[in-house]
Amino acid sequence: MSMELKGVGAALITPFNEDLSIDFDGLKKVIDYVSNEGCDYLVVNGTTGESATTTYAEKDALLNFAKKNNPKNLPIVYGVGGNNTAAVLEHIKNTDFTGVQAILSVCPYYNKPPQAGLIAHFTAIADASPVPVIVYNVPGRTVTSLSVDTILQLAKHPNIIALKDATSSLEQAMMLSNIVPKDFVLLSGDDNLVTPQISIGYQGVISVIANGFPKEFHEMTWAALRGEFEKAATYQRRFLIFDDLLYRESNPVGIKKVCEIRGLCHARLRLPLIEASKGLGDALREAMVNEGFM
Repeated sequence: MSMELKGVGAALITPFNEDLSIDFDGLKKVIDYVSNEGCDYLVVNGTTGESATTTYAEKDALLNFAKKNNPKNLPIVYGVGGNNTAAVLEHIKNTDFTGVQAILSVCPYYNKPPQAGLIAHFTAIADASPVPVIVYNVPGRTVTSLSVDTILQLAKHPNIIALKDATSSLEQAMMLSNIVPKDFVLLSGDDNLVTPQISIGYQGVISVIANGFPKEFHEMTWAALRGEFEKAATYQRRFLIFDDLLYRESNPVGIKKVCEIRGLCHARLRLPLIEASKGLGDALREAMVNEGFM
């Protein structure tokens, strides 16, 4: 399983029709694009997929669609998380995990559990899940953050195999890469830090930007994994401007606009998120041209 997580996992967007129902034609274009341009696995129903505003029936439909429309037969990771442990366990119970390699489970948000509560939460999920679990630490969205000691404790569970690290802390990344078990996979959750994180032992990234720039981001990531850091750094610098633009009006506002510019789907979002402003759209298009991504 660890080898299937190596490289680039595309955190898929969820395109919407004008009535804000799911645009499955657009989703197929996105899946085909990221698959044919080099991404190593697909992540369905993550934050970038607007999991906060899709129903359980829609989440199930998205997963089933990805299974049936997977041109390269790539591994699939499915987002199953939340701040109500019982609801997460019910979601797991009612999901068909055939064809799913792992779940991605976000750190509980809003209710601010202590570290002992986080350990109990993820242990319950790992005990219940029929597939391996990737723990997702993203304090910028959840407020609560997993401590290094908590991550080490969770890494002892046989069904918790990886961490998606979106703390933006290279210091913590260095600590983790030095002390986690060798078979525990560290994945970047910060597109702008992939090259330096791989240099200290991370094995890949679950990426937002891969929806719009899969070929180049794949080349950057694998250059770093091969130890070709000068080449990887050149790509990383080209992506730097997008780290501001893609998140200026929140994620996935920016990356959906990039996909619209690419002709893959419309940039619609569900409230409370709204479509990218004209200024942001113009800035993204200009950056894509200036950085040679058009």
